[in-house]
Amino acid sequence: MVLILACLLALAAPASAAERDPDTGTITIMRPEQAPPAKKGVKTPRKARGSSNPVYPIPLPGPQHPSPVPHLETAPQRTQVPPSLYVPETGRLLPNLPAMGSGAGGAETFQDRAARCAHQAGVYGPNATGDPGSYIRNCINQ
Repeated sequence: MVLILACLLALAAPASAAERDPDTGTITIMRPEQAPPAKKGVKTPRKARGSSNPVYPIPLPGPQHPSPVPHLETAPQRTQVPPSLYVPETGRLLPNLPAMGSGAGGAETFQDRAARCAHQAGVYGPNATGDPGSYIRNCINQ
């Protein structure tokens, strides 16, 4: 019984602190702010209000003419063939495959060269290159 009475008292306490708005009869828990008193001789600006005239959206105009297709020119990549590589282990002179560079202006980068040399080692095989690891190192450092 005491517990029920305590719960009712806890629920009723905030409601008693709230004030009723005499105009609408609704409960408000915040007091309205009071405007600071106006100074003499200073006009307070009027609050802007919405227009009474309706404003309708205007559709955007369509395209006047189709835009031209851009013309892109790409410089043809030049395939450069590095000089043949002498393999001292086998005594052979093996030609290099054409280099397709991905650098500026089609220049062969280090990664391009390493990939080309590893590919060549596989193409020519161990009979032509001897030790594939030494062939790749010599090819890269050429």
